[in-house]
Amino acid sequence: MAVCRRSLVLLALICLPVGTLADIDERAVEGIWLSADGTGWIKIVLGDSGPVGSIAGSAENSGKRSAADKDDLNPDPALRDRLLLGLKIMDGFTRAGNGKWKSGRIYDPNSGKTYQCKLTVVDENTLELRGYIGFSLLGRTETWTRSEVAE
Repeated sequence: MAVCRRSLVLLALICLPVGTLADIDERAVEGIWLSADGTGWIKIVLGDSGPVGSIAGSAENSGKRSAADKDDLNPDPALRDRLLLGLKIMDGFTRAGNGKWKSGRIYDPNSGKTYQCKLTVVDENTLELRGYIGFSLLGRTETWTRSEVAE
């Protein structure tokens, strides 16, 4: 009887995380998010096919590029005159379930490079983004936090 009870407890502990992941609301991705380096804000809305993100501002005196700067590092010379503020940097995601999206793209205005991207809503205040080229294993994960900046 004790073995059976221990097995049930173990089974319940194993199944607990699965139940909490299923409860993640996909709309939790929407809002203003602070980038991992703490220098920029990205506004994410849930479009028809998934999250779409655009630059909503930047921290002053960060030593990095400002949202008022132009996209002068873009590899396409025709796009180098557009302002970073309001620039769409994330799109193309498809829903993978449980607060996850895959097959998206993310543009890094600090390098002018575009990467494939996966996005995961960890909780209502935390996003994990994995940017990569080719294989997800060869990428980098960043954690963004929900910002208190007014929308």
